[in-house]
Amino acid sequence: MAKFGAVGGLGVLVNLGVFNLIRNTTDLQVVRASVIATVVAIATNYIGFRYFAYRDRAKSGRTRELVLFAAFSGIGLVIESGVLYAATYGFGWDGPLASNVFKFIGIGTATVFRFWSYRTWVFKALPVPAEPAEPMPEPAPLPKPDRRPEPIPEPAPANN
Repeated sequence: MAKFGAVGGLGVLVNLGVFNLIRNTTDLQVVRASVIATVVAIATNYIGFRYFAYRDRAKSGRTRELVLFAAFSGIGLVIESGVLYAATYGFGWDGPLASNVFKFIGIGTATVFRFWSYRTWVFKALPVPAEPAEPMPEPAPLPKPDRRPEPIPEPAPANN
């Protein structure tokens, strides 16, 4: 969970940084700027999750992994943008502070969903190796060699 948080924290910084950069340098609407920022953060997060947070997880099926990551990230994007959309167009809260607050709330809400979905469906844990059904019997101990010298036979009595 700590690694997920580290990658996610970086993603939040990228997301908010790109969002504010776009908002301050272009005339794009709030939700469009948010979508672009979120897509950039999603790309950053994939790299962080695959090569840092979940690097010990199964690496087979990269196409499947990317498709699922994109799908669940897309759902997270809709959740995140939905919160910002409701605040901006539903309540008229569209100032710079309000936009950042609701962008952050949207990120937090979407993060709960993303954590569950990435861990459950995208970056699956490697299967635990099965233990043998019956333990192998221990081999019988080998007899210890007798290291005593053989007795020297006594000479037979002479017949004279």
